[in-house]
Amino acid sequence: MPKMKTSRAAAKRFKKTGTGKLKRMKAYKSHILTKKTQKTKRNLRKATITDSTNSKVMKKILPYL
Repeated sequence: MPKMKTSRAAAKRFKKTGTGKLKRMKAYKSHILTKKTQKTKRNLRKATITDSTNSKVMKKILPYL
């Protein structure tokens, strides 16, 4: 069997936590920030855990992470 390939785009965006869950940064923080409130921008700074409905697919494209 050949080695499985890791999706490099996904590998740059996700990190694995100690319990095996996937950690990601939130979207909508790059531009058009003038109309967003301070509270919204502050909450977008924090990392979050990938939703459980997506994690099965993500673990398939990140076999060695």
